Amino acid sequence: MADLSVNIGKLALSNPVMTASGTFGYGLEFQDFVDLGKIGGIIVKGTTLHHREGNPYPRMAETPMGMLNAVGLQNKGVHYFAEHIYPQIKDIRTNMIVNVSGSQIEDYVETASIIDGLDCIPAIELNISCPNVKQGGMAFGVTAHGAAEVVSAVRKAYHKTLIVKLSPNVTDITEIARAVETAGADSVSLINTLLGMAIDAEKRKPVLSTITGGMSGAAVKPIALRMVWQVAKAVKIPVIGLGGIMNARDAVEFLLAGATAVQIGTANFIDPAITVKVAEGINDYLDRHGFASVRDIIGALEY
Repeated sequence: MADLSVNIGKLALSNPVMTASGTFGYGLEFQDFVDLGKIGGIIVKGTTLHHREGNPYPRMAETPMGMLNAVGLQNKGVHYFAEHIYPQIKDIRTNMIVNVSGSQIEDYVETASIIDGLDCIPAIELNISCPNVKQGGMAFGVTAHGAAEVVSAVRKAYHKTLIVKLSPNVTDITEIARAVETAGADSVSLINTLLGMAIDAEKRKPVLSTITGGMSGAAVKPIALRMVWQVAKAVKIPVIGLGGIMNARDAVEFLLAGATAVQIGTANFIDPAITVKVAEGINDYLDRHGFASVRDIIGALEY
């Protein structure tokens, strides 16, 4: 058995496999299918300052080797989370991490500040890259200045591990990564979904109510892998890789490209126990190749 433990800043993970926000609910929905304590970290669904209804239906569409979603950060707000959800998840024996989003900088700051006071939430993932909302979201994450501004403001109010989720819908993702690192991020996670579209040819109408949405699934993996490799070389803080990870082999590739940890998203809809299977698969890979620790393969790509 290899040592699968990794660190994201001060955050200690028993293994490098996490869940991607929006694909695993609050963890509670999956506890009948998988031992939550065997997952390195669970990133719960996006949380905003105020209640959000999300976008009108239809807001999901299947694509070859993936899916489009335009849910729009539907949630009941951070106060509801603190009062009703937090008591249910605070004793889950893994890292429970909250994905934080907002329409303006002040929203991010206030939401992060409230979560800062929850003892059993050791980290937040700052979502500056959601393509499915009309205000905020990706607007902050597509320029270095905008990304740095929101991260700097949140850093002043939030004192635990700060992960920043980056958008792939940019010209140079390394520029954004360096900007948030300088602004105080402890880690970056990437990629968020790619902006895509689906059309119903018979009806001659877009499939999604929002016309465009975020594409995820196996088809995005080569793009995500390339961006993780680029960012891992550009920053000194840990990189969390995600995008099209469907099995342990995919996860190992992200680790070799420089990711310290990985997140699994769309694959959770296919197999609710995939996270633990991927962690076990990483261990098998390390044993087969004679590595004592997962840290031995992080960034170990030979070229």
